[in-house]
Parts: sequence; C-alpha cells; structure tokens
Amino acid sequence: MKYTEISTKTFEELNALLKEKETFLFELRLKLKTMQLTNSSEIRVARKDIARIKTALNAKRRA
Repeated sequence: MKYTEISTKTFEELNALLKEKETFLFELRLKLKTMQLTNSSEIRVARKDIARIKTALNAKRRA
C-alpha cells in the first residue's frame, strides 16, 4: 500500500485500517511461530504498512 493511497483516507478510516493491519501482523507472527508461514517477507510488508498508516495519522493530527 502506497502512502498516497493512505493519505487520502479520513481519520476514522485510518484508525480502522491500522487496527486491521495490526491484527493481520499478529496472525502472521502466530503463523511464523507455529511454522505455518510460507512467505516470511509478509511480516516486513505489514510492519511497513503500519508505519505508513501511523505517519499519515500523525500528519492529520498536526494539520
């Protein structure tokens, strides 16, 4: 997900998306521990998406 896609969303949509991505990251980490995760790079992508969402949320708070 690109930052330009994220920055156009509203504050409420960003909060919902953040909650969804954090849940997804939790599930990925759980799969990693139980040896069910086939592509471990998904964790990295999810972490970066969460960082982008948090950046957009901070930008909206300051504006």
